[in-house]
Amino acid sequence: MWQVLTDGARYPKWDSGIERFEGQIARGATVRLYVRVNPGRAFPLKVTELTSNRRMVFSGGMPLGLFRGVRTYTLEPDAAGGTNFHMREEYTGPLLGMIWKSIPDLGPSFQQFADGLKSEAENS
Repeated sequence: MWQVLTDGARYPKWDSGIERFEGQIARGATVRLYVRVNPGRAFPLKVTELTSNRRMVFSGGMPLGLFRGVRTYTLEPDAAGGTNFHMREEYTGPLLGMIWKSIPDLGPSFQQFADGLKSEAENS
């Protein structure tokens, strides 16, 4: 599952909500994510943590910390020999109150990502 999760260029293959992914996932690198709900707009994300086979963290936002989003992906082995996948997004910053109102419900896109990741990992 880790190989699938850290191969950003292949995200559009298994997650129909992602239009394009630019860059290489490496600690300290900045990647650009293009999503279908906001066509043509790049979301620059910094890879702030990358612990092999365990945890990956992307962060992005506005200058001066006015608004910041942090998405954390965690993989944990389960008792049956499989892998549990967790994804969390957290927002902070002084403009959060204003921006929060415009953020759509991310539950469906999170589920779509998780389902696509699972399917791709099982078929790889």
